[in-house]
Amino acid sequence: MTRGRIRAKLRQSHLYTFSCLRPHDSVAEVPHPIPGPGHSRTIYCNQPLLHRKKPLKYCSNFISTTKYNPITFLPKALFEQFRRVANVYFLMAAAISLTAVSPFSPVSMIAPLAFVVGLSMAKEALEDWRRFLQDMKVNLRKVSVHKGNGVFGYRPWHKIQVGDVVKVEKDQFFPADLLLLSSSYEDGICYVETMNLDGETNLKVKRCLEVTLPLDDDETFKDFRGTIQCEDPNPNLYSFVGNLEFDRQIYPLDPSQILLRDSKLRNTAYVYGVVIFTGHDSKVMQNATKSPSKRSRIERKMDYIIYLLFSLLVLISLVSSIAFAVKTKFQMPDSWYLRPDDTKDMYNPRKPGLSGLIHLVTALILYGYLIPISLYVSIEVVKVLQATFINQDIHMYDEETGNPAQARTSNLNEELGQVHTILSDKTGTLTCNQMDFLKCSIAGTAYGVRSSAVELAAAKQMAIDLGEQEEEFSNFPMQKGRAGSEIELETVVTSSYEKDPKHSIKGFSFEDSRLMNGNWLREPKVDVALLFFRILAVCHTAIPELNEETGTYTYEAESPDEGAFLVAAREFGFEFCKRTQSSVFVREKYPSSVEREYKILGLLDFTSKRKRMSVIVQDEEERIFLLCKGADSIIFERLSKNGRMYEESTSKHLNEYGEAGLRTLALAYRKLEASEYSAWNNEFQKAKTSIGADRESMLERVSDMIEKELILVGATAVEDKLQKGVPQCIDKLAQAGLKIWVLTGDKMETAINIGYACSLLRQGMKQICITTTNIDTLAQDSKEAVKEHILNQITNGSQMVKLEKDPHAAFALIIDGKTLSYALEDDMKHQFLGLAVDCASVICCRVSPKQKAMVTRLVKEGTGKTTLAIGDGANDVGMIQEADIGVGISGVEGMQAVMASDFSIAQFRFLERLLVVHGHWCYKRIAQMICYFFYKNIAFGLTLFYFEAFTGFSGQSIYDDWYMLSFNVILTSLPVISLGVFEQDVSSEVCLQFPALYQQGPKNLFFDWPRILGWMGNGVYSSLIIFFLNIIIFYDQAFRSGGQIADMTIMGTAMFTCIIWAVNCQIALTMSHFTWIQHLLVWGSIVMWYLFLLLYGMMSPTYSGNAFKILVEALGPAPSFWSGTLLVTIACNLPYLAHISYQRCFNPMDHHIIQEIKYYKKDVEDQHMWTRERSKARQETKIGFTARVDAKIRQLRGRLQKKQTSVIVQSTTSTL
Repeated sequence: MTRGRIRAKLRQSHLYTFSCLRPHDSVAEVPHPIPGPGHSRTIYCNQPLLHRKKPLKYCSNFISTTKYNPITFLPKALFEQFRRVANVYFLMAAAISLTAVSPFSPVSMIAPLAFVVGLSMAKEALEDWRRFLQDMKVNLRKVSVHKGNGVFGYRPWHKIQVGDVVKVEKDQFFPADLLLLSSSYEDGICYVETMNLDGETNLKVKRCLEVTLPLDDDETFKDFRGTIQCEDPNPNLYSFVGNLEFDRQIYPLDPSQILLRDSKLRNTAYVYGVVIFTGHDSKVMQNATKSPSKRSRIERKMDYIIYLLFSLLVLISLVSSIAFAVKTKFQMPDSWYLRPDDTKDMYNPRKPGLSGLIHLVTALILYGYLIPISLYVSIEVVKVLQATFINQDIHMYDEETGNPAQARTSNLNEELGQVHTILSDKTGTLTCNQMDFLKCSIAGTAYGVRSSAVELAAAKQMAIDLGEQEEEFSNFPMQKGRAGSEIELETVVTSSYEKDPKHSIKGFSFEDSRLMNGNWLREPKVDVALLFFRILAVCHTAIPELNEETGTYTYEAESPDEGAFLVAAREFGFEFCKRTQSSVFVREKYPSSVEREYKILGLLDFTSKRKRMSVIVQDEEERIFLLCKGADSIIFERLSKNGRMYEESTSKHLNEYGEAGLRTLALAYRKLEASEYSAWNNEFQKAKTSIGADRESMLERVSDMIEKELILVGATAVEDKLQKGVPQCIDKLAQAGLKIWVLTGDKMETAINIGYACSLLRQGMKQICITTTNIDTLAQDSKEAVKEHILNQITNGSQMVKLEKDPHAAFALIIDGKTLSYALEDDMKHQFLGLAVDCASVICCRVSPKQKAMVTRLVKEGTGKTTLAIGDGANDVGMIQEADIGVGISGVEGMQAVMASDFSIAQFRFLERLLVVHGHWCYKRIAQMICYFFYKNIAFGLTLFYFEAFTGFSGQSIYDDWYMLSFNVILTSLPVISLGVFEQDVSSEVCLQFPALYQQGPKNLFFDWPRILGWMGNGVYSSLIIFFLNIIIFYDQAFRSGGQIADMTIMGTAMFTCIIWAVNCQIALTMSHFTWIQHLLVWGSIVMWYLFLLLYGMMSPTYSGNAFKILVEALGPAPSFWSGTLLVTIACNLPYLAHISYQRCFNPMDHHIIQEIKYYKKDVEDQHMWTRERSKARQETKIGFTARVDAKIRQLRGRLQKKQTSVIVQSTTSTL
């Protein structure tokens, strides 16, 4: 490539690098040291070999997000496994099994532990391997690197070093943090997409130093040398402090020259840069935080159950050891055949205490089957399969984006079924983040006749509340039917624009013939309208791209609002079509078709602090204008006295637009004299090139010097429309008993009206607005008065709620960010939370990302209930990580929220199915699975205790070691997994029709202590029946035809058979929903036991021991074995069968009634009963469309009663 650049590229240089913004190449004879600690990093440009030795050796560009490596995997994974108390116990038991005191063979203790721990470690290894593959995919990306002598060649990312010069091409990611040296544009600018860093989809403009502009092709780097002195690695994405020493001169560096790793080069052919930070020193990796460890409430409660079972284990072990010590002391001397005079310590009557202590160890191992060793691994398997079903749910697949739902962690599946409060972002979550230009105000005249979605919803609501049906009170059921149909009417509100063919222009929903097709020339203020359109077309930083198919321009804008403004300007006849290094070009159709050039003299960027942007332009007549757009509060305070002509009417229009849920900006301008601009530009240059902590404040001060004495032109209103299905989803979630809070950065008026559109607010709902003004201007001593004022508002609101006697009254709490900062302080936050919990809906406006996280933490810790946070942007990451469950929406604001979330969905409406269906199912499945696990282990483990007591606490097990080995791992594991994966109390359709069923989770009906203890009691009962019935059946009577009685092996095998039958029949009774998989696993487990017994018995007595041919020769031919198994199985399950029969007949739960209706097909045969049951089962709510309709019905009923009373009074009067 030649030194100059291809001149054809000029027309694609979309944004001029304004001289007033480009850092001045300050010349210095001596270096400018960067003061203070944390600024010690030195980089030698194009000399990476110098960075291979300390102290200049920095970390490599290899990144790893894995938890383990080949060396640390074994110790770290083992540590993770043995953090679980149960696994520590089994490890100790396995170690003791190698000694003489163990009642079991070592293999029967070690094998299950090795299987369970090994399976869990294999799962950890698989997940970490996937992370490793993702890391290597990134590390092995290729980028062009300077290898010397002006030659560039491709090299993997992980081999890049500090000081390397790299060439990044269009649509490639930056491999490290780079200093921009030059680009394919002559002015040294490039466009960067930072979606992976901050979630923003708009493009950022980066500018190189003027001194490095000649470094524009490969050959120029042959002799390039330079030294960078800069800050040490830190996580701040928006700041950078450093100097570049080049050609013996020092040049200050700022963030506008820094290209951050994982951001992408857009609309620029290539850039050259030098590597500053690599690998984990880069800012994106410095910001990488590990997701907080989250555990579900059920899992935390499970720990307490384990402790309870441990206590039971220790108790019966103590009883056993004390009894053994007593027996050893008093009975052992009489047992001459045991040789008490020549015995070991375990049976020494002279040391009964030591014997009891040794026996305690034996008992702790013997009764260890009370603790389910396979519980953890079974739950992990079940949760992974549940997560797979969530991922594969076609009803949560978004066809527009192609994004399915994704369970990013399987640890919190059951927590989805216990959510109490949802904290939601607004923009991009409830709304589309798609801006449509809808209305405007020009010279005090409002334009735009089309209604917003909020206005449509409000109009419909007003029509209902005004009671237009008064003429037909006698037929009240008909009124109810009409009110019910209003729900159907609401469902089309959010999608009305999509179905309207007039709105095919993306970003433009404006409709008003007074402005379209040049008709604005007939308006009284033509000159103001002309300025208005020119501000829209010129005051921006967007990039035009010609669509060759349509012949129209599309725009890469820094914000969706800006894109909507340019589309609107194009439709009004002012099409922004081209940029050069110094100008923008606009094709103006009116009053005559002409292409005008506007020279750009300066640009003052929009920031969240400034809340405005300005551009200084010179038109073809050499006139200089400052064109400004920004928040109305900021613009109005900068208006000149003669610029306030339209302020009153424009303010009125802005309030109306805000009430309609629209986002508003004010437009203004100022004419500048050449001398005034020149003087200001000199000041701005000095501020821009200054070095020090006050640089930003100097820039702000100089900007304020020029952005004053403005003349108001008008205002714009764009609509951020509701996402499809949001109102219906909120209605269903409200019926499910969930509370919904909205946390948004928008102003209060916009947030309130989005609340109306979603039916979080409605007419008749009493609003408690907690706010205060001018907090920042108050002196420190008066801030206590502000806090007192806010506390009084909170107290008054709480009193209002408590004194309200109307049971149907609903309150809404609305608070802004400034007030919230006080309300979240320790001395006030509990009062604030108390009021918020009493309100039906809560809306927090103008909140920062940190405040979102603080509110989430307050709700989580203050209520003690499960919270769910949902958002789509980088500003939602804090609350997503803080909540018990974080849900990210894979929308247009990037993937930052998704990467931090536990679950991701494509649209807010899918939250309904995620919670009401999958959450409900997963909660009940996991709860029933854990309860059943403890039941079966208690039923099995206590039989060992009974037998030991029956045999004088001898420490003898009645079961063969291989029986015990197979119990948890093989014979009972698959049925319980099928329960956890496939169980459904009702179908997904019924879950959605009866959303109140969801409340079984938040109320914890299936995992409270009465139910847990009930299942444990069932296990104790079953163990008693299994042991003592078998003893009665087989004790002191012939077992075989030859008269032989049952020995210990036969007794143990018979009891074990009864256990297998009892626990598998119990799980069959527990299940509500059977598929062939459940049948196969439940009954197959019983068949597997007999096959095991048959094959085990066929092995040599060396291996099978006393169980040699036990089924074929001993148990099979004995009728008492088969009849005893049948009798014991029936006796074990009869109480549970009686319990569920009684419950269904006399005290049924909601799902019992629904199951019966569905079974007898009453939902098809008797639609009236089905509708009645749906109405009865609905959770009473005060938000959503249903609450709106209920309020209307109560209003109609009251009018009817009032009218009837009036008729009775009139008839009585006439009679008298």
